[in-house]
Amino acid sequence: MSDLKRLVLDVLKPHKPSLIEMSRRLSSLKGVDGVSCVLEEVDQDTESVKVTIEGSSINYEGVEDTLRELGAVIHSVDLAASGKRLVEDVKTAQEQH
Repeated sequence: MSDLKRLVLDVLKPHKPSLIEMSRRLSSLKGVDGVSCVLEEVDQDTESVKVTIEGSSINYEGVEDTLRELGAVIHSVDLAASGKRLVEDVKTAQEQH
């Protein structure tokens, strides 16, 4: 089985811990080279965050466990990339119009 290289997740989290703390915790996981956490929406009790993770061998279960420890939940996996190299999304002619 091929290793995960990139994940893009839609995550719902409480206001605390901060995006900085969440990013640091995720980036400390084995096989993770970098993490981006972008605040998408703020509600009274929660925040919706787009989390992008890149690495040589991302352990999805480890990511899920870490987010759960932080009180967050994954709403959806919006992108998953695996293989020997990253393949960027390409727009088709239909999508460009």
